[in-house]
Amino acid sequence: MGALLTAVSWGGIPWSYSLLDGSQAHAAKCREAPAVDVLQITSPVEKLDSPTVAERDILSKRESGVTSNSPMRLRMESFIKEQQEVIVGELEKLDGNKFRTDTWNRPNGGGGISCVLQEGNVFEKAGVNTSIVYGTLPRPAIQKMRVNHKALDPSVESLQFFAAGLSMVLHPLNPMAPTVHLNYRYFETENEDGSPAAWWFGGGTDLTPSYLFDEDAIHFHRTMKDACDKHDKGYFPRFKKWCDEYFSVKHRGESRGVGGIFFDDLDEEEKDQENLFSFIQDCLKSFLPSYMPLIERRKDMPYTEKEKDWQQVRRGRYVEFNLVHDRGTSFGLNTPGARVESILMSLPLNARWRYMHEPEEGSREERLIGVLKQPKDWV
Repeated sequence: MGALLTAVSWGGIPWSYSLLDGSQAHAAKCREAPAVDVLQITSPVEKLDSPTVAERDILSKRESGVTSNSPMRLRMESFIKEQQEVIVGELEKLDGNKFRTDTWNRPNGGGGISCVLQEGNVFEKAGVNTSIVYGTLPRPAIQKMRVNHKALDPSVESLQFFAAGLSMVLHPLNPMAPTVHLNYRYFETENEDGSPAAWWFGGGTDLTPSYLFDEDAIHFHRTMKDACDKHDKGYFPRFKKWCDEYFSVKHRGESRGVGGIFFDDLDEEEKDQENLFSFIQDCLKSFLPSYMPLIERRKDMPYTEKEKDWQQVRRGRYVEFNLVHDRGTSFGLNTPGARVESILMSLPLNARWRYMHEPEEGSREERLIGVLKQPKDWV
């Protein structure tokens, strides 16, 4: 925190307080002298450090809360924390077990709330995390991000940034119930005065079944299409295609799942900040209507040990994508001070790799592989 200089007079004896660091002050008793109206300081005083963006934000939230006039970074932080509470509450009702909640702080500002449930009644593993980061991008991270964010200067060694996001992965116990992933985020790089030099939104959600039920895929995609259409009729076909292309396990020649929506780098060239924030809000609020009917319908269906084994094979493919291809995982692991447990929360509790495993001809497993190799339009 920025240093503060204070001075007081006690019983005619001035006490001068040196630089306060926010936690304690070191007092040096001055020589006894008559009280004066103005305390004269003869020793040189160093220039006070300017508060960091994180410190200014803490002060702003303490004094004024978060309003529609607050910086977008504070509004996004408030929104994702609110939605995290709502989603976790609904999932706990469904599963009958409570999430473990870990709150953590970052030394340079920000932190996160990780909510994880393992070995529940409905979910084998479920995580709903929020993360707020004030930090410095090292050169390797800048270079990786610049693949999709050309505005970033590749010549700098580091860059101050802010990032806020909600990330969720639900791996159900029942192989008939689909895994679902969601992430919505806001990112900005900072000028020295704390104003954003560049900003963008990203996110999306996608469905990964082990056993395909067409009505589930149709409902999921239709719900997301409705959210997109409220803002731009071109969003859903564009972001659905982007999702199919992004969530591709390239070394296997198949998609991770049956898709959904995915987008990144939505900035002022797309729409103004308020319109994009409204779009993000509607997409995130559409999650429960898109997924809860599916999990409620499938969580108690009967299944065999063979079907459970297939689920674990498919989860192996999920792990392969996340560790080999996912940019979010790579960015997180390359960020100094990152909380690795939260980044790898997305990985399933159990997965299998069977050598040269092929589904039986004409089976439901073979049909799923066919769809994953040739993504289809569901609405």
